[in-house]
Amino acid sequence: VQLQACGGGLVQAGGSLRLSCAASGRTFSMYTMGWFRQAPGKEREFVTGIRWSGGNTYYAYYADSVKGRFTISRDNAKNTVYLQMNSLKPEDTAVYYCAADSRQRVGVREVYEYDYWGQGTQVTVSS
Repeated sequence: VQLQACGGGLVQAGGSLRLSCAASGRTFSMYTMGWFRQAPGKEREFVTGIRWSGGNTYYAYYADSVKGRFTISRDNAKNTVYLQMNSLKPEDTAVYYCAADSRQRVGVREVYEYDYWGQGTQVTVSS
């Protein structure tokens, strides 16, 4: 699986951005997808994840730091996962990575639990 993230940029505090991550392969719908971020000098951290459970049922989960501001979604027909980021803060500044867990686990939050990674897209929030 190859992942390609895009949509990053520079935005003022309080603004919004929407990241996209396009995946190759025909089994995208079976993967748990996640977004992580890494700020300079810090470890990569979990942001949000989503698993499709069939039909219109999805399970999404978030880090406390973004809950209520960020929304993850996916379009299995387009092999794409999205991250809508609202009310952005300077502390959200980081390189954002999308990732895929081929074992379809629910609630995975650790870097080592994801098998595939995108190249990252820079998000910069100015104060």
